[in-house]
Amino acid sequence: MTVTARSLKNLQVEIQASNHTLLADEPLRDGGDDQGPSPYDLLLSSLAACKVMTVHLYARRKEWPVETVTITLNHRKLSADECEDCETQGKKKVDIIECDISFEGDLDETQISRLAEIADRCPVHRTLTSETKIRTAVVENA
Repeated sequence: MTVTARSLKNLQVEIQASNHTLLADEPLRDGGDDQGPSPYDLLLSSLAACKVMTVHLYARRKEWPVETVTITLNHRKLSADECEDCETQGKKKVDIIECDISFEGDLDETQISRLAEIADRCPVHRTLTSETKIRTAVVENA
């Protein structure tokens, strides 16, 4: 899996993901032109999409009547001192992603509870909560 990003004008970035082209930008208040989602918008979008797809795949396999899954995500940074359930201590900042999920379909409480658990097992959620290393190398222009 490879994604390529290339700078355009101002803070705009053209992203090539498989055979899809996306445009990312920053909002006006942050110096961008607001021509596309911000990097954090894209991050949250990836997580939300993965959770929705994972729930639908699971429900399909179980033949549960899930019609629609709606996920709303919010991201904020918080001082570790203000976070009661965070392992990080001190003045360091932690990232908090809050997720609201709802399901439409003829589902009972047990199914709804299970689907919420399954949403938290999507691959992107697992990546974001795992130890992740990003290794950067400078390469020659081709």
